[in-house]
Amino acid sequence: MPKVDIKRDLLFERLGRNFTKEEFEDLCFQFGLELDDVFTEKSSIKKGNRADKEGASEEVIYKLDIPANRYDLLCVEGVVRGIKIFQQTIPSPRYTLSNPAQREKLIIKPDTARVRKFAVAAVLRNVTITQEVYDSLIDLQDKLHQNICRRRTLVAIGTHDLDTVKGPFVYDAQAPKDIRFRPLRAPETREYTAEELMTVYEEDQQLKAYLHIIKGKEVFPVIRDSNGVVLSLPPIINGDHTKITLNTKNIFIECTATDLTKAKVVLNTIVCMFSEHCATPFVIEPVDVVSADGKTTTYPDLAYRVEKVKAAMITKRMGIPASKTPEELAGYLTRMQLTSKVDADKETLLVEIPPTRSDILHECDIWEDCAVAYGFNTIEWTIPKVPTVGKQLPINKLTDQMRHVLAEAGYSEALTFALCKHDDNFKNLRRPDDGRSAVVIANPKTAEFQVARCNLLSGLLKTLSCNSHMALPMKVFEISDVVLKSTTADTGAQNHRRLALVNYNKTSDFDSVQGVVDRVLNMLGVKHRSVAAAGDKTYHLVQSQDPAFFGELGAADIIYDGKRVGVLGVVHPEVLANYQLKNACSAIEMDLEAFL
Repeated sequence: MPKVDIKRDLLFERLGRNFTKEEFEDLCFQFGLELDDVFTEKSSIKKGNRADKEGASEEVIYKLDIPANRYDLLCVEGVVRGIKIFQQTIPSPRYTLSNPAQREKLIIKPDTARVRKFAVAAVLRNVTITQEVYDSLIDLQDKLHQNICRRRTLVAIGTHDLDTVKGPFVYDAQAPKDIRFRPLRAPETREYTAEELMTVYEEDQQLKAYLHIIKGKEVFPVIRDSNGVVLSLPPIINGDHTKITLNTKNIFIECTATDLTKAKVVLNTIVCMFSEHCATPFVIEPVDVVSADGKTTTYPDLAYRVEKVKAAMITKRMGIPASKTPEELAGYLTRMQLTSKVDADKETLLVEIPPTRSDILHECDIWEDCAVAYGFNTIEWTIPKVPTVGKQLPINKLTDQMRHVLAEAGYSEALTFALCKHDDNFKNLRRPDDGRSAVVIANPKTAEFQVARCNLLSGLLKTLSCNSHMALPMKVFEISDVVLKSTTADTGAQNHRRLALVNYNKTSDFDSVQGVVDRVLNMLGVKHRSVAAAGDKTYHLVQSQDPAFFGELGAADIIYDGKRVGVLGVVHPEVLANYQLKNACSAIEMDLEAFL
């Protein structure tokens, strides 16, 4: 979960009272947060978490764990506002749009579709910025970039001093050599081309992580004002010309994106959180955004929506006593910033979802918030009305039993990767690829993990190869799943539980692995017959043609109930050579599910 560091004294000042650590910890739990840690800058340095030792203060900092989908709580403004509303010391604010005589305009050019096609914007007027407000604004942008913005790949945020530029603003995509401006965080105070910045920021510990998003593209996104002044090179850096200072009064906020929905959520979050510092709190000035096709849309979209929820469903699903009236449930929801009232039928709640609560996607999200406000600790423990008894799956129970059997036979268990190279499924075992067995990874990150394994044998042979320095004999087994294509499964593939073992020694020792087969099947209650009759639940061996094994008398198929369920034998010398094994090896691989 995201973590937010908040200065304790600043937090208590805005909450209007002081708390002991235990009192605040309890308050956080009631509100659905968690006080993760309490520290100072100096104590953090002693633990090795900080590098800037000079100027470290003794000011106490609270580290809060925030639910991953509560973007409105990623700054001190959101936390304080949420707690105050929860404590019913203030009502939920109403976020509104102003109606200026002339709106700012952001024009999107068609070429932006080649890199980041969407953009949204808004203006905060007459903002009072203190050092604490500035730090909080920067920190919220960083938290959003790491969270919903997916490290700027989906959305990138830019904040600018509106009084230093002149609209209308143009969002375009241009060749890197044609974009020249003085950026923030540059080693020298001069103008750079966007092409140069790709090299300069390779040395920047923070920004180098975002260069890959646009590096190598023919055009880079850029936002300019009507005079051609560069505001930002999204998603990398803003221009120094429009940087925000403590003297800034009007802030222009733009978000460029590959995902329009997330861009709107991010914009709503920022303007709703920091509009409390405007001369007229919670009033935001809209911006007209003209898309590449000429359509004009006004942002931000601060629309409220109303959801209908049955009071009885809340009490039933969340364990809240049925004696709680709809009015009481509406009160709980109102404390969670979901202003609610009872409908005319006296059974339905009309729940208003504000633009800050993008996490409310379904009725169950409203149930959960009601339970948080009621108090999870106050929900009575009850025995479920429908008794259910859990038990181990039969295949897992059989697996555990077989592990004991093989361990008692002197074999050590191995656990190999479920993904492997294509050759490990086929070529290295001298088996042909029929195209109907292996599940292929569409975009493998490494050559070692190209397909899902179709067998356990190759993994065990690789284990032997990696441990070839160990003393002989090496006796290793694995009981795990293989993945095979299936025309009947919804996913197009099915898991099959298999047992495999290898005996690596100076001689092939075929008799020993045959003895293991007899022991395993005997434990399963399956008897051996030289010739099996139809429908006879016994097993017998027939000569195998599996190319992974030495033919003739060196390999045998295991036949059970008229079907081939496995193979045992001496591993072929070519297979051993493929895994750099110099001694003889006998092996077994069989399907366990056939014996359930």
